Amino acid sequence: MPVITNIEDLHRIYRRRVPKMFYDYAESGSWTEQTFRENVSDFADIRLRQRIAVDMAGRSTRAKMVGQDYAMPVALAPVGLCGMQSADGEIKAARAAEKFGVPFTLSTMSICSIEDVASHTAKPFWFQVYTLKDDDFMKRLFARAKDAKCSALVITVDLQIMGQRHKDVKNGLSAPPKFTLASMANLATKIPWGLEMLQTKRRFFGNIVGHAKGVSDPGSLASWTAEAFDPSLNWERIREFRSWWDGPVILKGILDEEDAKQALAVGADAIIVSNHGGRQLDGALSSIRMLPRIMDAVGDKIEVHLDSGIRSGQDVLKALALGAKGTMIGRAFVYGLGAMGQAGVTKALEVIHKELDTTMALCGERDVANLGRHNLLLPPDFDTRWT
Repeated sequence: MPVITNIEDLHRIYRRRVPKMFYDYAESGSWTEQTFRENVSDFADIRLRQRIAVDMAGRSTRAKMVGQDYAMPVALAPVGLCGMQSADGEIKAARAAEKFGVPFTLSTMSICSIEDVASHTAKPFWFQVYTLKDDDFMKRLFARAKDAKCSALVITVDLQIMGQRHKDVKNGLSAPPKFTLASMANLATKIPWGLEMLQTKRRFFGNIVGHAKGVSDPGSLASWTAEAFDPSLNWERIREFRSWWDGPVILKGILDEEDAKQALAVGADAIIVSNHGGRQLDGALSSIRMLPRIMDAVGDKIEVHLDSGIRSGQDVLKALALGAKGTMIGRAFVYGLGAMGQAGVTKALEVIHKELDTTMALCGERDVANLGRHNLLLPPDFDTRWT
């Protein structure tokens, strides 16, 4: 067993173990991938302020997100196709999150269904939905999430038009995948991954196949997917979705101050500052660079979380110090999932927790609730360079 000390260690194992088409699906952005890269690199522009001779006994990373208590303010983000990164991947990730004490968010585009995950876990998880046109499917999806006792609904609002990810097109990654000769040849080299996949019955989109009208098998999925997303989405439609759910609603995909104000107006309980991991609008600013502006606009009126670019506990601390009440990790836990299954997700959470706790202590803080801008050193133009 290799010694894992950081998320990049898991990334290296993940890259070797998982088929290229699924690795590229996770590890890519749209168009030139500028935003994908800057989501990570912009964290490096923020420096930390070291403090000494402060009593560091009894430290706590515990935090509340949307009124619920967790071991640290980090949630597993909704990631589609986790069940292709590792067999039964969503179940493995949900179990790891539950045992660690952080939220797991199940994607609508998961391989394992809501019911699958609920039957293999004991605590409620969050559920993510898209803004689709099919009201019948959407209402039944909401009902299924309620029946599974999901404790929060995450509505993705930045995917009404799909951004082009060149690697996915070239790899034939679609719903369902269209395997090319190159991807088939690569699959044949991933023997441990393949043996795991042969032992599971969960290989297709469990929340859609058999649930959406006219989608009874993987072959009928492509046409439904092509027509499902709603390019005419507006705020009234989002308000309507909010009215269908009587628990906490989190809007994911906010990257502008005006949109943050609109999210507040339609009754969201929280927003996630996110650019979809750089997979939608290439050339948009990174989430961490936009966070201060959004905090200034609505941070005292609505709970603000941050997603996109987090690869360490130090990144989590920087987001919290800039005002976020919670964060989401996507690729960081997927690396662990693809590398080592459930144990890999646990390892990713352990790494991030240790980095967060140690960095917090070295910054002179004992509780994540006390983090603030006083813990950071920022370039003068960090959030104003681009106007």
